[in-house]
Amino acid sequence: MTTTRTTPPPSTPPTTLTAHELALEAAGSAVAIALRLPAPLRTVADELVRCASSVPANLAEGAGRAGRDRQHHWRIAYASALEADSHLRLLLAADAVDPDQTRQALELFDRVRALTWRLIHPRR
Repeated sequence: MTTTRTTPPPSTPPTTLTAHELALEAAGSAVAIALRLPAPLRTVADELVRCASSVPANLAEGAGRAGRDRQHHWRIAYASALEADSHLRLLLAADAVDPDQTRQALELFDRVRALTWRLIHPRR
């Protein structure tokens, strides 16, 4: 016998993951920086866009998972934030980017890493 649902499924309350919101802002800053890089630095720009966009994507995917799978995505997000930090520091050291904008992006990624670390290692 087949049953049909006559009422819509219960709505889940909208929840936001603070790390995800911050990661979106950090990734947006990093992408804006990457878009202004000159042609000789195009490969670094491409890598920066990939790793920066990976951070909020993996935080979001991890939030939709459970158990070890969740932790796996959050670890990837953390590592991608470290990679973005490395690319930004390289560009800053090469004097290829606006220092103020880059430092702001670095601070955002640092905050994302701190929040993500707590997701991976919750206090008990």
